[in-house]
Amino acid sequence: MTGKRPRAGLALLSWMPVVVMSVVAVADIVAGPGVGLLPLVSLGPAFAGLVGGWRRTAVIGGAALLLCVGLGLYDGLFESRRGYTAMASVAGVTGVGIAAAVMRSGREAELASVRSIAEVAQRVLLRPVPLTAGPLQAAVSYTSAVAEARIGGDLYEVVASPHGVRVIVGDVQGKGLAAVETAAVVLGAFREAAHDEPDLVGLGERLERSVARELEGEKFVTAILAEVGAEQEVVLLNYGHPAPMVVRCDGVPVFAQPPAYALPLGLGAHGGEGPKPHRVSFAPGEQLLLYTDGVTEARDRRGGFYPLAERAHLLKDPDAHAALATLREDVVRHAAGPPHDDAAMLLLRYHGHGDGHGQEKTGPVG
Repeated sequence: MTGKRPRAGLALLSWMPVVVMSVVAVADIVAGPGVGLLPLVSLGPAFAGLVGGWRRTAVIGGAALLLCVGLGLYDGLFESRRGYTAMASVAGVTGVGIAAAVMRSGREAELASVRSIAEVAQRVLLRPVPLTAGPLQAAVSYTSAVAEARIGGDLYEVVASPHGVRVIVGDVQGKGLAAVETAAVVLGAFREAAHDEPDLVGLGERLERSVARELEGEKFVTAILAEVGAEQEVVLLNYGHPAPMVVRCDGVPVFAQPPAYALPLGLGAHGGEGPKPHRVSFAPGEQLLLYTDGVTEARDRRGGFYPLAERAHLLKDPDAHAALATLREDVVRHAAGPPHDDAAMLLLRYHGHGDGHGQEKTGPVG
């Protein structure tokens, strides 16, 4: 529905020049030459310059000039200067409309180029996660708070490493291009360190060093690292991030709270101990949902937060991508308006298949 309304409005605007000139012509014939409606014919090329290309604007301007001549002869206005004044008005507005159409076309071409670059940046920064990695099936959902943007300050990645399937979900402080740049730093460091570091703590320390080098002032990144190895459990390392939700085989949700919350990435220099790894059982048939606070802090009209635990049953669809899409639609309905924060969700299902950590199959972003 939202896509049809702009197209309908654009179609209406495209016909506006013809409608306006027709109305002016009828009104001039009915009212007679004494009212002085003839200069209003210039509204036709004026409207054409707002929505059409320069060629269409020129055609509408030519038609407006012919109409002006015809009405001027009918009204006998060329016996005085009024007819020539009206023609000069139409010609001047047509020229301005053509110039405006040329400038607008250039801006639209530039915007299309920027959008194309943004799509490439999305594919580089937020690559499609593997459909399967080791014993896991993965699906992801991302919603940017910036209108028409595809990327923002939230980040995610799944890497099938020699040490197990390693996952990160994070939330960069702030929004806009600065947040995207920081997300790129974190993801680049994670993708490299996930293969090299033998344990999750070492991986986290390496991320901390990378982020501390790049960030300035009080900027930070909340993040959670997860590792699923040969054992039927997940190891978690929480840097001030919302606790992930584990949905057991019977559908009961359990939030994997850390023993103690640590400072986010980038604030390690301010003192305090780093996060301690904690283990949570994660068996075949169970689901692990990692998310950012844009999900749980989505508010309805009464100011109530999104009740994620109460919506765990929405993940029952056999297809992981369809289940996550259902949950995302429910979050959007709950918010009842445009999102105020980026919202990322990464769903992992333990299906028990896959005989090696390095096996993976990539699929599209959900």
